[in-house]
Amino acid sequence: MSRYTGFHRPNRLLAAYAAVFAIVLYLPILFIPLFSFNSGVYVKFPFEGFTLAWYADLFQRQPLLNAFWNSVRVACFVSLLCTLVAIPAALAIARYRMPGKAPAVGFIMLPLVLPGLILGVALLTLLNRMGVQLSLVTVTIGHIVICLPYAISVLLPRFIGFNRALEEASADLGEPPLRTFLRVTLPCNMPGILACLLMTFTISFDEFFMAFFLSGAESTLPMYIWSQLRFPQDFPSLLALATLILAFSFALIFASLRLARVGQPVAGRAAR
Repeated sequence: MSRYTGFHRPNRLLAAYAAVFAIVLYLPILFIPLFSFNSGVYVKFPFEGFTLAWYADLFQRQPLLNAFWNSVRVACFVSLLCTLVAIPAALAIARYRMPGKAPAVGFIMLPLVLPGLILGVALLTLLNRMGVQLSLVTVTIGHIVICLPYAISVLLPRFIGFNRALEEASADLGEPPLRTFLRVTLPCNMPGILACLLMTFTISFDEFFMAFFLSGAESTLPMYIWSQLRFPQDFPSLLALATLILAFSFALIFASLRLARVGQPVAGRAAR
């Protein structure tokens, strides 16, 4: 136990590195909400004045609202489907031995390391050869390809660390495997499942590359933002929109990370 005590000591060099890393990563992002309150059209110092007009302008743009609801519909469907598929997949990976499991898991996780540009071009080529018309359905297919590995990676640690003694106790009491899964395994891992839902919703809602290559006449919110960047007079409204998206995305990510930790210390103590 003593050889691990060094990991719990304060490390000023590591703390300084983490602080510099956070500043470099998040400081440019902080300028987005800062300039969204500037009354001037151009992004520059000093500010011309404080205003909330750019936020009010967002609710008067019908194409923006249509793109927003398209993104919400796609993200809801993708998060629900990916979570439903990831639950049995993560359970099978965590519990059962099967031939070729390691290569299969690596293949499933491949979209995590492949650039979105390559995946978008590959799916666009495949769908064109199949004669599929581009629409929100094709965007949904692309988002499922992207989000499913994230869903499995969120749920897999939950099922690996789950105390199986609870399932064995349920079986000893005469419950069949399906009822044990529905009444014991699923409720005990519900925080991880909710975290999976929030994580995949956020990724799908913000995904650009798949929407860029696979969307048709109906655009999603990232595509709307991309189309409006060429109009300088609309840039302040886009900053306000980006601020709302950042706040929404950060809230969902923090909630999913918080939910992913619920129950893990208890499960770990029970397993020991």
